[in-house]
Amino acid sequence: MNSYKYQSKIGDIYIQADENWLYKISYSPLEETNTNAIIDETIKQLDEYFSYKRQIFDLPLCMKGTEFQKQVWNELLKIPYSQIRTYKDIATAINNPKALRAVGNANNKNPIAIIIPCHRVIGANGDLIGYAGGLDKKQKLLDLEKMWKIAGKLSY
Repeated sequence: MNSYKYQSKIGDIYIQADENWLYKISYSPLEETNTNAIIDETIKQLDEYFSYKRQIFDLPLCMKGTEFQKQVWNELLKIPYSQIRTYKDIATAINNPKALRAVGNANNKNPIAIIIPCHRVIGANGDLIGYAGGLDKKQKLLDLEKMWKIAGKLSY
């Protein structure tokens, strides 16, 4: 398993992958080793994302978690770029409308930040709630996605 520290517009991001799968993107330090093809592709796609040139990631994800967590993470992958959902929206989408707290916990355990867009999930009242990287990073990611139309036009 290889790990790499990627320096992004929102701070250091740690990427972990083997030769076949992306396992982790987090804000918590990992021991840095060498890159590999999956890490290199992840870096390329993150560069494009932070440069307003990519809205959808195309990476081989290995989501390790419970079946419920995987169900939530797969639903998060369906949230379109620059849009938000509430925890209730996610719970309803997975046919478990009373599982708000469980959805929040699964969101919190997301092993592949940004790619699995848990930052696009907010509280029912519109407040930012919880993010492993901190609410400041969550807000920066949401702001970045809101700006893509303007920035995309300016970069051409």
